[in-house]
Amino acid sequence: MSSVTPPVTGTSGSTPETPANRVRTAVYFLHGAKVSAAPRTVSAPSTAASAMQALLAGPSRTEGRHARTTAIPSGTALRSVVIRNRIATADLSDRYDDGGGSLSMQARLAQVVFTLTRFPTVDKVAFEIEGEPVKQLGGEGVVLDGPVGRADFEGLCPAVLVESPMIGDTVRTPLRVWGSADTFEAEFQLKVTDTTGHTAADVQVRATSGTGTRGTFDVTFPCKATRSGPGLLTAYFVSPEDGRPVTVDTVPLTVSP
Repeated sequence: MSSVTPPVTGTSGSTPETPANRVRTAVYFLHGAKVSAAPRTVSAPSTAASAMQALLAGPSRTEGRHARTTAIPSGTALRSVVIRNRIATADLSDRYDDGGGSLSMQARLAQVVFTLTRFPTVDKVAFEIEGEPVKQLGGEGVVLDGPVGRADFEGLCPAVLVESPMIGDTVRTPLRVWGSADTFEAEFQLKVTDTTGHTAADVQVRATSGTGTRGTFDVTFPCKATRSGPGLLTAYFVSPEDGRPVTVDTVPLTVSP
């Protein structure tokens, strides 16, 4: 996986445009054991640093109610973020290295990597703690031989990663959904249900690649809700073995007719 270029905000099916000096981006928490995008609006020009500060602040109360968590230890501070030659160097306080086993260490690395590579100027991330390059993180010995990118954390990425819309967004028809996927024959489904349980949309999607290779997708489709209120975007695929739907991930939304 390479870095992604977010679409312009304010397009059909998304939340309204942000002011010129504000940038809408995402930070990445965990939903289960997989990364999940959450929206944040940060100030230009220090967008990468502001996004990192938002990540370190952790999930909001609403996001927490929807099972979004973080593996980054509370109290971790950002010392700096420097972007050069498409590599972001994140310097964090020594609290970042505290506690947890190998899965926790991998997850907290992935959260930073996905957050910073959300910006189109960043492909990979190098880590420092208290100004010193990190070659091994934690007592479990997660080895960092150099800058790492999204592809290094494929095991922490859901089979369908929805990059937009994000948790809490208000959506309407037509709805644009984009992200990446690695599913059987690159196919999966996107379903939107509204507050009444009505299926506002249920469409088949094909990513640019699949079956062991992560591809991208960007689709726009009608989304006809019957009532405004809480809704849910569900990414799922039909099992090739028994034909049953298998839920990959869910994104709580607000839907509007």
